[in-house]
Amino acid sequence: MSLEGKSRVITTHKLLEMKQRGEKISMLTAYDYTMAKIIDEAGIDIILVGDSAANVMAGHETTLPITLDQMIYHAQSVMRAVKNPMVVVDMPFGTYQGNSKEAVHSAIRIMKESEADALKVEGGIEIIESVNRILSTGIPVMGHLGLTPQSIHKFGTYSVRAREEAEAEKLIEDAVALENAGCFALVLEKIPAELGTKVASRLKIPVIGIGAGNGVDGQVLVLHDMLGLTQEFSPRFLRRYHNLHDEMLGAVKNYISDIKSKDFPNEREQY
Repeated sequence: MSLEGKSRVITTHKLLEMKQRGEKISMLTAYDYTMAKIIDEAGIDIILVGDSAANVMAGHETTLPITLDQMIYHAQSVMRAVKNPMVVVDMPFGTYQGNSKEAVHSAIRIMKESEADALKVEGGIEIIESVNRILSTGIPVMGHLGLTPQSIHKFGTYSVRAREEAEAEKLIEDAVALENAGCFALVLEKIPAELGTKVASRLKIPVIGIGAGNGVDGQVLVLHDMLGLTQEFSPRFLRRYHNLHDEMLGAVKNYISDIKSKDFPNEREQY
């Protein structure tokens, strides 16, 4: 494929322009070709190949078990589908924390093998060395603060983060540090709306929220949650735009019924 054919409509520069003119940024997860093709066609700005694939695709309770090879596989599947949106890939747990050399190796593998546009990492000042080394290779990095699911065992809960003043101040410091390092955007997850607005107004880079209020520069949801494919997960910030779970359940039940009653296949559906 030519470089011209691979060029993306949405770029880091385009996202910055969107923030500057007050246009909200839309972002959804995708993990496979079919879903990515649909949300690309719908006009989404950013597709996140999230480590939430560990939950919705593989059935794990946390995001921790997903591997680098599995993330690359999902990213490759998405990249075959997309034309317009930026594609950001989560770096999975254990591939960048505590070892900046390992971080660079992992980042380069994802970018070379998937041909994605950017990477996302969770954490602030404690991972800044890894962020700096990845950025030094020319790979765009999106930060992620607030509730960071890869640190679930540290927090011990999925409750709202940064309610207390000390944690809120730490979050602001981390956000500024990530921007100063060169991150092109930041995700804020499950924090008070007032703090989300404060961070978005403080930073020049786009700030995308998930449970961070409406004062940020854009929003992201997990596709399977937004479409109602998953039913167990119902946080306050989740708006379900459909109930595909019930629709698909009904369709499969009708299929089974038609087979049992010998209605399928009928004469028109056979050779």
